[in-house]
Amino acid sequence: MTNLKRNAYSENTATIMEYKTIQLGHDSGVAMITLNRPEKRNAISFQLVEELFAALDEIAQSASQVVILTGQGKAFCAGLDLDELKSLLGKTHEENVKDSARTAHLFRRLYDFPRPTIAAVNGAAIAGGTGLATMCDFTLAVPEARFGYTEVRIGFVPAIVSSILVWQVGHKIARDLLLTGRLFDAAEASRYGLVNEVVAPESLMARAHQLAAQLMENSPSSVRATKKLVNGFIAAQLDSQIATAVEDNARIRTTADFREGVSSFLEKRKPRWSGT
Repeated sequence: MTNLKRNAYSENTATIMEYKTIQLGHDSGVAMITLNRPEKRNAISFQLVEELFAALDEIAQSASQVVILTGQGKAFCAGLDLDELKSLLGKTHEENVKDSARTAHLFRRLYDFPRPTIAAVNGAAIAGGTGLATMCDFTLAVPEARFGYTEVRIGFVPAIVSSILVWQVGHKIARDLLLTGRLFDAAEASRYGLVNEVVAPESLMARAHQLAAQLMENSPSSVRATKKLVNGFIAAQLDSQIATAVEDNARIRTTADFREGVSSFLEKRKPRWSGT
C-alpha cells in the first residue's frame, strides 16, 4: 500500500487533521484504513473515533472505490480503551448521551458508507471492535480471531450495536450473543453470517485486495445505488432503534452496576452486582 497519508481534510471541521491513531492510504482504487494503536490492541479512544470520521470524509472525496479496514499488530480492535472507559464514570447524563450519539453516528456512517467496505480482521475484535468489523459490507477473519459483545460483563449495554445485530443474525442468536457476553471464534461467526470468509493469516490481506478488485470490476454507480437500496429497506427502523439505543446506552452508565462493573474490571476482580 503506497501513499500513507498523515494528514487529511475533514469536511466536518474544515481543518487539517493529523492522524495519530490510524493510518490511511490510497492505492489503485483501494483506500486502506489501519487502526494503529498496537500497544493498546487498537482499542477505541475518542481520538480514534474522530480520526475514523475524518478518514471516511477523505475517502468520500477521493477516487478510491473500495475501503479495507484492518488493525496493526496482533489485534483488530480490543474494544473501548481502559482510560476512556474509566472516564465514563464521572460524566453527566447529557455528556453520556453526546458520547453515545457520536459512537452511534460512527457505526451508522460505516454501515451506510456509499462505497463497499471490507473488514480484514487480523485478531481479536471485542465489543466495539466486533461492532466495527460487522458494520462493514464484507468481513474476512483469520481463524484465530475472537469476537464478543462483552458489555454485559461490565454492567454495560451493547445498545448501539444490538440494533443492527438483530437485523443481521435474528433475535434468537442475537439474544445468545448479547445476553451471555461470551467470546466466539471466526468459524462460529461465519455460521451466523457475521463473517463472510475465514482466511489463513498469511492470505488475509491478499484476499481482501482480491475481493476489492472483484468489486471494482462492477459499475461504481450501480454498486453505490445497490448498497443504498439494500440499506434503505431498514433505514427508518434503524433510525428509531438507534435513537432509543443512544438513550439506553447513556442511562445505563448512571447505574450502580455499571460503576461496579467498570471498577471491578479495572481492578481485575470479580464484580459484586447489586442489580441497580
